[in-house]
Amino acid sequence: MGLLDGKVAVITGAGGGIGKCHALAFAKEGAKVVVNDLGGARDGTGGGGAMADGVVEEIKKAGGEAAANYDSVATIEGGKAVVKTAVDSFGKIDILVNNAGILRDKTMLKMAEDMWDLVIAVHLKGTFACTQAAAAVMKDQGTGGRIINTSSTSGLLGNFGQSNYGAAKAGIAGFTRVTALELQKYGVTVNAVVPVALTRMTDDLPMFAGAKAGEIGPEFISPVVVFLASDLAKDITGKFIGIQGNMINSYSMKVSEGATKAEGMWTPQEIADSIEKIL
Repeated sequence: MGLLDGKVAVITGAGGGIGKCHALAFAKEGAKVVVNDLGGARDGTGGGGAMADGVVEEIKKAGGEAAANYDSVATIEGGKAVVKTAVDSFGKIDILVNNAGILRDKTMLKMAEDMWDLVIAVHLKGTFACTQAAAAVMKDQGTGGRIINTSSTSGLLGNFGQSNYGAAKAGIAGFTRVTALELQKYGVTVNAVVPVALTRMTDDLPMFAGAKAGEIGPEFISPVVVFLASDLAKDITGKFIGIQGNMINSYSMKVSEGATKAEGMWTPQEIADSIEKIL
């Protein structure tokens, strides 16, 4: 018995890297998998069915069940089409993993408008579009569900040259917190992973200089996603799980103790005098 026997999972951006590892891991645990991938380069250009088809074929050769989808997640229509593939192919959807993404790195002062718009569209709007479509079906099914989003340290902590990507990933964190609250009454959990892994998306980033795939590869991420998608995590929602190689942690927002004035409004000078306690 696999942890995901009888479940139908949609995984976006599953033609390579972390998403492909997810798809193979889910299939190994018994899930029927929709492999979504636009088939483009890491900057979002191009497209084709070869990447998604390749993963589907690999799953089928191993005895699993899978279907390919090539829609862009960056539109509402695309999100609906991705979920429709699951319903048409396997009759339902139990799990959504929002993993699709692109990179258009540039410092903020040099960033063109289209570089900002495309990254926000694929990561943030894509997460919304697929989640809205999947949650609507999960609600009507009445059997709960699992949604796992993908955030990043670039959004939660910051990373030079990635203001568009960081803004999208921070937005996904906020979206995760809100949708976890909204969907809880339907038995749908919403969590996010915060992966650090060496993939084609990251292999030329300075932070990965000297890193070895066997020590920090995408395969380390998937067991956490399988866990969050399974009944082992049925009571966990609104959480952010970080994975870096064989280390797993969590991210959370912290609020300082702060300072309270006895009465009246603060003056700028009083704020300056108390800034260490405030921060």
